Order: sequence, then C-alpha cells, then structure tokens
Amino acid sequence: MSIQVKELAFVFHPVTDVARARKFYEGFLGLKAALQVEFGPGQWWIEYDVAGQALALSNAMPDGKPQASVTLEVADLDASVKAAKAAGVMIAFDVMEFPPCRMFAVKDPDGNQIGLHQKKGSSA
Repeated sequence: MSIQVKELAFVFHPVTDVARARKFYEGFLGLKAALQVEFGPGQWWIEYDVAGQALALSNAMPDGKPQASVTLEVADLDASVKAAKAAGVMIAFDVMEFPPCRMFAVKDPDGNQIGLHQKKGSSA
C-alpha cells in the first residue's frame, strides 16, 4: 500500500528568535511573508513563497535545533498514517492538528524526517 503525494507542501527551518529570523529572511533575503500564524503567545509559524514553494520557519518546536526538513502534501492524511503503519515505517511524530492543516512525520531508513501534510478542507 502506498500513499498519494500531491505536491511539495513546504521546506521547514526551526528558529529560536523570530525577530532575528525575520530580519534575515525578509531583510537580507528580501522574502515577503505569505502566511503568519501565532499558535500561542510568541509562538509563530511563518511561510515565505519562493517561486511557488513555501519556505516555513517557526519557533514553536521544542528544541529549535537547526535541521532541514521537507514536508509533502498528501491526498488523504488518515490513509497515509494507515499505510505508514502497515508498511512498518518509523513514525517520527503522530498526527498534529493546526488551524490550517494536519500533519505527521515519518523517518526514512537512514533516519531523515519527512513530514506528510494535508490542508484542512482538501481531500482525495
């Protein structure tokens, strides 16, 4: 059983200081924020549109350690969870709910994390 990947959802960078990160991404790189969501007081998710692809950053991750992570948009998140479990794929984190989406992550055989994501209101 396989999942249906629809598109690249976003590339993600965790940050520890949102103001400092925005100065770099918006000031130095000249990017414009396409989406800004404050999950809780001072906890942000910000996406920049880079040639039709989202580059996301957030300070809402527990460790904030630098990493590169790709997240793929899937047709059916619940079916993707079932497929991952049936295939014995390692789950990095279980389904998380956010205002615009739901997502979970798996690890490839070398331990690289890949997010699987579905925008709310989208279906197969």
